[in-house]
Amino acid sequence: MAGGGSAIRGSRVGAGPMGEAERGDTAPRLYISYFCARGHETRPAFAVEATVPETWDCPRCGLTANRDSLNPPPPTKIEPYKTHLAYVKERRSDAEAADILSEALQALRDRRARGDVIY
Repeated sequence: MAGGGSAIRGSRVGAGPMGEAERGDTAPRLYISYFCARGHETRPAFAVEATVPETWDCPRCGLTANRDSLNPPPPTKIEPYKTHLAYVKERRSDAEAADILSEALQALRDRRARGDVIY
């Protein structure tokens, strides 16, 4: 059983144990608790000199969380998917839609009367 290759196979140049001595000291950290409406607690770490935000997104459920465990922010209302027609109906009234349709039909009839080819 002869195995060829290098004794350091699977390693890379410069690989080795890397500890505090080689990396330097870590910055002092501050752990802040955030609570979402579903009762999840999240504790992200911040640098001591960093500005701590009032709200944080819960990594478990995606809801907004704040630092008040007794009064977390309520879940946001999820809007249902709207179709293109729903957006058009928001911008146009029924009367405007009827006017636009009648104009388009009249233009189509005029082109047909002139003998234009319509594809």
